[in-house]
Amino acid sequence: MAGILSWGAYAPRLRLSRKAVTSANAWVAPNLVGKGKGERSMANWDEDALTMAVEAARDALGPADDRSHVRKLVFASSTAPFADRLNAGVVAGALTLDTDIKAADVGGSQRAGLGALGDALDGGGATTLVTVGDMRRTRAASTQELDFGDGAAAFLVGEGDTVADLIGRGTVTADFVDHFRASEGQDFDYQWEERWIRDEGIAKLVPPAVKAALAQAGVEASAVDHFCFPCIFSGQAASLAKGLGIKPEAVRDNLAAVMGEAGTAHGPFMLAHALEDATPGQVIVVAQFGQGCEALVFRTTDKIASKRPARGVKGSLADRREETNYMKYLTFRDLVEWEKGMRSEKDNKTALTTLYRNSDQILGLVGGRCRESGVVQYPRTRISVAPNNPAVDTQEPYKFADRKATILSWSADYLTFSMAPPNHFGMMVFDEGGRIFMDITDVEPGDVDAGQSMKMVFRLKEVDEKRGFRRYFWKAAPVR
Repeated sequence: MAGILSWGAYAPRLRLSRKAVTSANAWVAPNLVGKGKGERSMANWDEDALTMAVEAARDALGPADDRSHVRKLVFASSTAPFADRLNAGVVAGALTLDTDIKAADVGGSQRAGLGALGDALDGGGATTLVTVGDMRRTRAASTQELDFGDGAAAFLVGEGDTVADLIGRGTVTADFVDHFRASEGQDFDYQWEERWIRDEGIAKLVPPAVKAALAQAGVEASAVDHFCFPCIFSGQAASLAKGLGIKPEAVRDNLAAVMGEAGTAHGPFMLAHALEDATPGQVIVVAQFGQGCEALVFRTTDKIASKRPARGVKGSLADRREETNYMKYLTFRDLVEWEKGMRSEKDNKTALTTLYRNSDQILGLVGGRCRESGVVQYPRTRISVAPNNPAVDTQEPYKFADRKATILSWSADYLTFSMAPPNHFGMMVFDEGGRIFMDITDVEPGDVDAGQSMKMVFRLKEVDEKRGFRRYFWKAAPVR
């Protein structure tokens, strides 16, 4: 039987204070003051739905040089960075998956991520990696700005030593439009009236899907141990559980106070959270609304306690830094036009031929290791950098992304253009050999010092605003 083999999650380190948002907008939207409690996850300027999905997938897969067991890859999102480029292909490159895997993008609904997970489990056979990420833009001074959050989750599914088996699935499809965003010329969701969504949409379309999933699983609603339902309406999950016969204590915290609602990724994110708390033999129900409803029922196995991710939901939520600068959030989201200075005036055109020819080095951070001397280096070249053996054509691929490093030297530069000045960069020395000069992210002035332990993270390097192309690369971030 196909089930979940491992899982991972990612929430950005920055957490935007809702009080900072409501205070800044009190002059124009005093009605928002009541929503000024807690915080929401906020992607850094160099993060998007795709980079977050990569980090969640790395959490699910763990550090490994060989990932040939992954035969399919799905990337689900309502905010995929490219409309006509295989986003899953970028994810595959960052994870250094084999080039003969099947890959696909899925979107079009908030339940796309949960649907992709259900399809992968229904398919059986080939081991599949399902990644889900979302980073929705919102208008300033809107309720969505406060309710939404950014995040990602990932699941490796297949047959073998599973941590949770799919035992039931229910689906309802209906063109109930609670919100929408046109594919062209529209950056923000248009949302309909709350009471209509709550009473005619969620209350009537979700229960049939959950009941069908429970019936297929042969499980009584009263036997459910964890009920996951993402919703921005307070108390909606508890109301659904009561009507379905699910015990109140089974209703999971939707993480609204500490993260917000991460769109397509939030149902999978809540499932990941439930798996972290689950014990063997427990029943987990996860449902997500979106032009109908997708509902999945899992039963955990005795492997659940021994195969938890290194970071997971709890690790991501614990690694936080409060952000009270509302203007920084608006700038990162490209919601204000600001003076970037002359040093930002350059053509960021990407040489697509170079990107393709060196894709493993750029997307996967794959360098070289000399077979004769054992010296490792980045970038990989025909001639080894070994001082006493400059051998030719002796290098084999060597992956740096999951290896530990420390800072040899660094600088914080206010002169070069940066979306979050100062621009931190430095020389990273890897514990097992090799060094790379690279950008440093997720830091503030005073956070960086020589000898500091660092990890590699997949991020946006630059955005070609003229052509709409996003260039991805790896950066160093402190190990906290």
